[in-house]
Amino acid sequence: MLAAKTGPDGDNSLPESSPSVSPAEASLTHYLHAFIHPLSSTTSLNNSCGIKGNQQSNIGGGPGGDGRDDKDKKKEKPKYEPPPPPTTRIGRKKRKAAGPSTASKLPDIFPTSRCKLRYLRMQRVHDHLLLEEEYVENMERLRKAKAQATQDSVSRGDLDIMDRNADERSRVDDMRGSPMGVGNLEELIDDDHAIVSSATGPEYYVSIMSFVDKDLLEPGASILLHHKSVSVVGVLTEESDPLVSVMKLDKAPTESYADIGGLESQIQEVRESVELPLLHPELYEEMGIKPPKGVILYGAPGTGKTLLAKAVANQTSATFLRIVGSELIQKYLGDGPRLVRQIFQVAAEHAPSIVFIDEIDAIGTKRYDSTSGGEREIQRTMLELLNQLDGFDDRGDVKVIMATNKIETLDPALIRPGRIDRKILFENPDQNTKKKIFTLHTSKMSLGDDVDLDEFINQKDDLSGADIRAICTEAGLMALRERRMRVQMDDFRAARERIMKTKQDQGPVEGLYL
Repeated sequence: MLAAKTGPDGDNSLPESSPSVSPAEASLTHYLHAFIHPLSSTTSLNNSCGIKGNQQSNIGGGPGGDGRDDKDKKKEKPKYEPPPPPTTRIGRKKRKAAGPSTASKLPDIFPTSRCKLRYLRMQRVHDHLLLEEEYVENMERLRKAKAQATQDSVSRGDLDIMDRNADERSRVDDMRGSPMGVGNLEELIDDDHAIVSSATGPEYYVSIMSFVDKDLLEPGASILLHHKSVSVVGVLTEESDPLVSVMKLDKAPTESYADIGGLESQIQEVRESVELPLLHPELYEEMGIKPPKGVILYGAPGTGKTLLAKAVANQTSATFLRIVGSELIQKYLGDGPRLVRQIFQVAAEHAPSIVFIDEIDAIGTKRYDSTSGGEREIQRTMLELLNQLDGFDDRGDVKVIMATNKIETLDPALIRPGRIDRKILFENPDQNTKKKIFTLHTSKMSLGDDVDLDEFINQKDDLSGADIRAICTEAGLMALRERRMRVQMDDFRAARERIMKTKQDQGPVEGLYL
C-alpha cells in the first residue's frame, strides 16, 4: 500500500498512512487536508505526486545538489499581485481603446464592496422590521387599554370602527392643513435656535427647521411659526406690512391744479415746499438753503386741503403714500410705531416720495398724563412720528404733507419748525373764489337762460368749496327728478336751501355745552 513521504518541511506533508488504511481512505484524507490548508496542500500534493521524480533527480542531479535549493528559490519568488483598486474617483473612467482585445477583457469584480452593501441593506431591513414590530406591539397595547377602559364592553367591530374614524379624521386634517402663526424674529441664538415674539403672546425660545433659508433670517424679520411647537417654519419675504402696500397709490389721481377753483396762494406755497425740491433740488443748493421738510394744511372742512394733496400727487412723478391718522392706531402694543417706521422705510426706498397724512389730529394731539393704555399707545405712536420727521437719520427726498381741521389741538413739538416748516391756512372762499368754483362745477351742466349765479356769489354765507359743489350737484338731481335736461334757477335756490339746512342741523346742539 502506497504512503506519502514526508517533505522537506515535514509539517506540510501528509503523515504516512498505516497499513490498515485503505487507498480510498488515504486519498480522502489527503483532499480534506488540501481543502482546509490550501497552501500546505500544494506542497504535500507535489511531494506525494513527485516522489519518484525527486528520487531520480537526487540520483542524477547535477553539481547543484539534490534539487531542494531550486524549490526554495521558487518559494522565495514573489507571486504576482494585482494593483490595489483606486481609492478616489479621479481617473476611474479611462479612454476606451479600439480593438477586439479590449472587448474581450472582463471588468474587475470587488466582492468585498458588494458584501458590505448587502450587509448594510440587511441592517436597514432589520431596522424596519424592528420598527414594525414595535408599532404592532404599541397598537396591541393601545387596543387592550381601550378595551379595559370600557370594561370589556367594546367589541372588536366597534374598535375597528373607532380606528377607521381616527384614520379618516387624520386624513381630513392632512387635507385641510394646519394654520401657521405670524411673528417677529427678535434675536438669533445660533443656526438652529432663535427668540421669537408674536402679537398674541410672549417671547419664545424656539428651534429653526432645517429647510428654512437662514440667509433671510435677521432680527425684525417676519416669520411663520408652527401652531403647536411655535418653531420657525418659514420666512415672509414681504419686507413691509400689507397695510403699507395698500397705502401706496399705484395709480395717480385724476385731479390737477386746473380742477381747483381759487387757492392761488396756497398752491404756490405747496409747490415751493413740496414739488419744487423734488423736481429741481439744485435751485436750493445754489441758494444755500435747505428745502422745507414738510407742510401742514389746516382750515375749515371742505376748503380743498385733500384736493390740493391729490393735485400734488398728480403733478409729480413721485411715489405717493396716503395715510389717515386713524389707521396708525392699532390694536396691539407696538404695532402703531412699527407701522410708522415701515411707512417711512417704504417712502425712503421709493424716493422721491410724498407722505400725505390726513386727519393728523387723530394721533397728534397734545400729550398729557393718562392712565389709559390706549391713550399711552397713541402717544407712543406720535413720538415715533416725531422721530421719523426729525431724527438722526436723514430721510432724503421724502416730503410730508399733513392735513387737519383743528391745528390748535396738535402737540407743539409736532408742528415746530424743523419738522413742519410751513403752515398753510385754508379759509372759506371769498366772492372771487366762489365765482371760480361755481364756474368750474357748472361748466359741463346745461343751464337755463334764467340762471344767475351772482345771486349766490354775493350772499354773505359761509359756503365752502364742498358746499358749492354740493349745491350744483343737488340742482342737477332736482332737474332730473322733473325729467328736465336743463337746470333752472329754481333748482339752484331749492338746492341751496337744502344744503344750508343740512349744514345748520349738523352744528352743535344748543344747551349741550354749558
